[in-house]
Amino acid sequence: MNDGANGNTAATGPLAGVKIVDMSSVVMGPFATLLMADMGAEVIKVENEDGKIKGDMMRYAGESPTGDLGPIYMALNRNKRSVTINAKNADEKAALLELLKDCDIFFHNVRLAGMERLGLGYEDVKVVNPDIIYVHCAGFGDGGPYSTLQAYDDLVQAASGYAALDQLRSGGAPAYAPSLIADKTVGLFATYATLAALYHKEKTGQGQFVSVPMLESFTFFNMVENLYAATFKEEGGKMGYTRSINPRRRPYPTKNGYISIVPYADAQWARFFEIGGRPGVFEDPRFSTYEERTKHTGELYAIIEEVAATKPTEEWLDILARENIPAMRFNEMENVLTDPHLEAVGFFEKREHELAGAYRAMRHPVTFGETPVNIRYNPPTLGYDNGLIGKK
Repeated sequence: MNDGANGNTAATGPLAGVKIVDMSSVVMGPFATLLMADMGAEVIKVENEDGKIKGDMMRYAGESPTGDLGPIYMALNRNKRSVTINAKNADEKAALLELLKDCDIFFHNVRLAGMERLGLGYEDVKVVNPDIIYVHCAGFGDGGPYSTLQAYDDLVQAASGYAALDQLRSGGAPAYAPSLIADKTVGLFATYATLAALYHKEKTGQGQFVSVPMLESFTFFNMVENLYAATFKEEGGKMGYTRSINPRRRPYPTKNGYISIVPYADAQWARFFEIGGRPGVFEDPRFSTYEERTKHTGELYAIIEEVAATKPTEEWLDILARENIPAMRFNEMENVLTDPHLEAVGFFEKREHELAGAYRAMRHPVTFGETPVNIRYNPPTLGYDNGLIGKK
């Protein structure tokens, strides 16, 4: 089977022994099952090769040596098996139900009404596996007017208020974050929800239906700090955390580049301004307490920006490290690949794929002292593991 470049196919992570049948595609669902696969779960990725798009559409997003192992797909689908099943076909649906009989988790992001029409709703699957954990990544929670609509990252950024944050910051037009942030964030919600249900099953032997609605999950994520004054006011409360939506919250220009500087404790603020030749700033009543600094964040950031421009980046990094004032170099995207810390911990690693050749992968970021994660399989080509279901 689809051995990884290191030839090690034994799962060592904390989810070793857990079996997941995964009918999710694109980003949100595959991100969640990637994390669980890295942690040792056996993830069987179910793809449909009978449509115009063969399998997960992310296979074709971006150039790849093979045409069907695109860069985003590669990032999201290691440590997984791939089988091709068209659930509309009776024989192939029977093969899927056979897989579901002895799995712990059935995970998908297909609209529930469609799954129920196929005879693959929760009650249907419970017939073959009464203790199944059935995880449905929905667009919207049941019972609301959006519940039958499709959901995508941009739509959820817009509906959750997230796209309005840039409008609050700049006073201009709303904007989407230049990242699939809703998909990936809700993928994390789906991961913890699945693990919580797995813990419950471990204690009680009971499976359950788990719904992870995208809009509600991402709105929760967004509003933790941005509900702000609306927390206590029924109407008219100004929303958006003043610090995070401030237009001057950004890397500051130095003499030769940019730097991120975040003094936090009172002593750090005072010392920073002393070093920068502005010793009286912190005595200003606008900045002398945390409460007042929060009200006058814009003015404070403007002074930091003036001070940052007085020295080169490396000089600032040396000084601030000695003074224990939080600061970090600003990396262009390509500089992240050679960041000295990420290089030292081996975050990026070169691997060899059987068909795609050499590729760059990211190490799983979490460390488990007793049950280390490992990369066992390279991202699979479409239907690579069809032998699992007796299909060529």
